[in-house]
Amino acid sequence: MTHLLDDLAWRDLIADTTDIGALRASMDEGPITVYVGFDPTAPSLHHGNLLQLITLKRFQLAGHRPLGLVGGSTGLIGDPGGRTAERQLNSKEVVASWVERLERQVARFLDFDGDNAAIMVNNLDWTEPLTAIDFLREVGKHFRVGKMLAKEAVSARLNSEAGISYTEFSYQILQAMDYLELYRRYGCTLQTGGSDQWGNLTGGVDLIRRVEGASVHALATRLITKADGTKFGKTAGGAVWLDPEMFSPYAFHQFWLAADDRDIESWMKAFSLKPRAEIEGLLAEGRDKPHLRIPQRALADELTALVHSPADLQAADLAGRALFGRAELSDLEPKVLVAAVAEAGIADVTSETGGLPTIAQVLRDTGLANGLGDARRAIKEGGAYINNERVGDPEATLEEAQLLADRLVVVRRGKRQVKGARIG
Repeated sequence: MTHLLDDLAWRDLIADTTDIGALRASMDEGPITVYVGFDPTAPSLHHGNLLQLITLKRFQLAGHRPLGLVGGSTGLIGDPGGRTAERQLNSKEVVASWVERLERQVARFLDFDGDNAAIMVNNLDWTEPLTAIDFLREVGKHFRVGKMLAKEAVSARLNSEAGISYTEFSYQILQAMDYLELYRRYGCTLQTGGSDQWGNLTGGVDLIRRVEGASVHALATRLITKADGTKFGKTAGGAVWLDPEMFSPYAFHQFWLAADDRDIESWMKAFSLKPRAEIEGLLAEGRDKPHLRIPQRALADELTALVHSPADLQAADLAGRALFGRAELSDLEPKVLVAAVAEAGIADVTSETGGLPTIAQVLRDTGLANGLGDARRAIKEGGAYINNERVGDPEATLEEAQLLADRLVVVRRGKRQVKGARIG
């Protein structure tokens, strides 16, 4: 059986480790306890957290015990990393509500039964009772300001116009204290996170060595990129959120399905829980038949079922087929239909003469035709569809019976050009 560290290396996930040889030896002795932290800076986790969730799941599947930490205290402070200005602080009530939402999202990825059952923790449990004097005496005295200033995230902010407050400057101490507490309470000896968190990860390792005289480990995963130079996980609508109300399962499925051929090997290795042989087989099929997008579909299906549910995957797949005439639009639930049409793009269309608009106007106003003349030609040539039904009359007007949920119609020109129209 492949060692987990070797599997992570094959997946090109290991960006930094404190001592990979010592970590391997510790894992070979028996199950270890590993944690990843997630701060509630929004009401949902997003694409940037997904790799850490899946990495934590890999450790549990390999027999190790995972701790999922949601930062009820660090979420009140804010990590300065990757920011050019101070984070706006949210109220304690808002952060507490976000903690509950994130805990449910993290829990979806972990198993809370068995010998290596996962545990959810909140760092507010040990931070809130601590007085400022005790914090400075018991934790702060182990940190050297010069070393803290040298951290990349801190130095970048110091040299910026915005600067950095003491609040965000102290974040690295709080995260290090988390590792110390988890070491004491659960025997946790490994923290993982993204490579942009490396300074914070090693801060906890150093604190445990100073306070407990113990050797623990940190492992940073690489940051995921896109071959075309755009930021991974960003869409026209913003971040790829894991909450279905903020980013629909259909949109989530489409994001992975649309992966560039240049990215799919890297993404499959990083995000799929499938074994190496199966991944290599899917990638080989993709190279032989790129038009079928075999690995993209496999990854989209796997992650949609994992992040959302098998039922959501089935609905997303049905919606994708229905938009292009390979399934019935009437079979879609209204919420799924609206989400799918929104991804295609929705134009508001109001009749210019009263009543319902002509289909030619709908084609023009959705951008599928360059004008009414072009729209009528498309209809005459048999290339225009309303709700997957071919339109034959270039002077035809929409009918009330054609309006779907939210007064939408699905407009298609040819095989691949699809838009939504909301009829006013």
